[in-house]
Amino acid sequence: MRYFITPALLIALKDLYSEWRTRQVVVTMLIFSALVIVTFSFAFDPTRQAVEALIPGMIWVITVFAGILGLNRSFLSEQKQDQLHGMIVAPADPASIYLGKVIANYVFVFVVQAISIPLLLILFDFQVPGDYGWFLLILFLGTFGFICVGTLLSAVSIQSKSSEMLLPVLLFPLVTPIVIAAVEATRIVLAQDASISEAFSWMQLIVVYDLVFFVAGFLLFEYVLEV
Repeated sequence: MRYFITPALLIALKDLYSEWRTRQVVVTMLIFSALVIVTFSFAFDPTRQAVEALIPGMIWVITVFAGILGLNRSFLSEQKQDQLHGMIVAPADPASIYLGKVIANYVFVFVVQAISIPLLLILFDFQVPGDYGWFLLILFLGTFGFICVGTLLSAVSIQSKSSEMLLPVLLFPLVTPIVIAAVEATRIVLAQDASISEAFSWMQLIVVYDLVFFVAGFLLFEYVLEV
């Protein structure tokens, strides 16, 4: 276990330290998120009922599209400095590389969410009703599944000269089910008369999706690196 976890944590820390020095990925994601939020806040002056319908979609639009900006750069430094070959021949399980990248990418998206979602709620004067726990759980599960798929496909697309165009083309069909489930579950828990039992089926779909693609990433990442 240590042989597997230690390299993953080192890779994640390497990416986080690199981002701390350059602040390129997170800043780009935050600028995009702020632009979306400000544009929608001035374009709409919705009623309370309309806000309840609008907020869940906006949360996941910000998460997905800002996340894609980060995922496009996930393997950029390794590609430029020819570090991918070093990762392949390194005495570490390729799955640990995948796990390290998943951790780093999730932290980047989490930072963006931690800043942009409160800003979104403030500008639309929206208060999360009831228990915040269910909302945060759905946010975590949906984001985790998106990052699992995105990290795997980012490694696939980085070999292409048009990687920035290829990644969304590959990613959108695969993440559509989890985005739909996440939006629906978020809409239910953010409703004034929220009934958590109604969100369970959507949450179960998200959990199954997360497990399938997380395991698929572990099993396939070795072959992805060798492509």
